[in-house]
Amino acid sequence: MPTLSTGLIIAGAYADKVRRTLFAQLRDKIKQGEITNQEVAKAAGELNRVLYYILVEKLKTDKGDVVRARIEYDIIDGQVKWKYDTLRLEVFRRIPDEDVSAKVYEIIGRIEEILSKAVQYTVEKVLTTKLGDHIYWIKLGEKRVGAIIVTPLNGSAIVRGAVLDPSPVIIDRGRIEYKEGELDQVISREIVEMLRVGRHAESSEVEEILKDIEALIEVEFKAKGKEVEKVEAWGRSEE
Repeated sequence: MPTLSTGLIIAGAYADKVRRTLFAQLRDKIKQGEITNQEVAKAAGELNRVLYYILVEKLKTDKGDVVRARIEYDIIDGQVKWKYDTLRLEVFRRIPDEDVSAKVYEIIGRIEEILSKAVQYTVEKVLTTKLGDHIYWIKLGEKRVGAIIVTPLNGSAIVRGAVLDPSPVIIDRGRIEYKEGELDQVISREIVEMLRVGRHAESSEVEEILKDIEALIEVEFKAKGKEVEKVEAWGRSEE
């Protein structure tokens, strides 16, 4: 049974390491048509959600902490099936091993419950540009984890943007329908589903998109004599 191991890596970079390692391990099976790129990316995104829940929400690791994750998996009917009961995590900071193990075992018993719940993103309207686009922050709790640009088009709208956590995802060109005066409500209602079906990507690609959106916000605010409260660092991979 194959095993994925991230090796020792800073907590801020585990998501990309999981994705790259899984693609490397399954390169031949992808070429042989046993599994698709989309399924591999989806599996990496699923595991990253679980790791984010444990490392960030439960253990409160900082992006500079060193971690190592190992887990076995099977390929069944063209899909990666993670063996969550084999998941082992090591965290190198001032957390006793027994505390880490207790959190891992606690989550292992709740894997289906955790994965069945949609990630609870919320949106916060930032501004409307001179060209009529609407820009929103995407948040997990109080933390900004992404942003979107919404372009209205006669009762429908095109949505583009990305999030970094719990797994890097890009909305290349989502579309929603809405009624006059209800755009904000529809965005709040639909953002979870748009991100669920979005494209899993590398953190670096997502970070560039978010920096571009932040730069656009800054230009618009400066034109109005305001200052934008910038995110200190988009991404979890900085040293």
